[in-house]
Amino acid sequence: MDNFGLYVILTRPAIGHTAAAEIAVRRGVRMLQLREKGMPDGELLRIAREVRAVTRGTATRFIINDRPDIAALCDADGVHVGQDDLPVAEVRRIVGDRMIVGLSTHSVVQATEAQSLPGVDYIGFGPVYPTTTKAVPDPVVGTTLLKKVLGFSRLPVVAIGGIFPENIAAVIDAGARNPCLVRYFMEPPKPAEVERRIACVQRMLA
Repeated sequence: MDNFGLYVILTRPAIGHTAAAEIAVRRGVRMLQLREKGMPDGELLRIAREVRAVTRGTATRFIINDRPDIAALCDADGVHVGQDDLPVAEVRRIVGDRMIVGLSTHSVVQATEAQSLPGVDYIGFGPVYPTTTKAVPDPVVGTTLLKKVLGFSRLPVVAIGGIFPENIAAVIDAGARNPCLVRYFMEPPKPAEVERRIACVQRMLA
């Protein structure tokens, strides 16, 4: 799997999941993840199917966080799991070989182990900076460790955690080609501002 550029995660978007997905598709975002921890299964499946309807037939690959069962039910393009979720081998038993599988890593050891783990297509590495996105954040890894992982990883690496326009230059300078911003894209209450922000970051990566 090649580098894919900006990675967008849908987590409680102020403008709604469908509108945010439509902007991501319009802007040519290649990786779009739905991450809604704690949401009732029925509601999660409904939203997943709505976002899938937006991304189907486009260049935007739709990824479901944590839930290979939901990914299979909505015919997503992939699933992303964490260190404490189902093992990748078990995820593959549910989604087969067709789907993309991403794995979160939070240390050099975990990132190293992921390189030889069958079935992993890309890894997330972070949090690069302090973040409030998770209720119990993992320890900050910083750009020095990010650069180290980018130096040896045979898999695309998504740099994630506390990344905003004011610090993304350091992330890019470390070698990151697939940064992920969450709050910066999810907080604006107007679609035009979300699109402006995505376009701004895409220009930084160009």
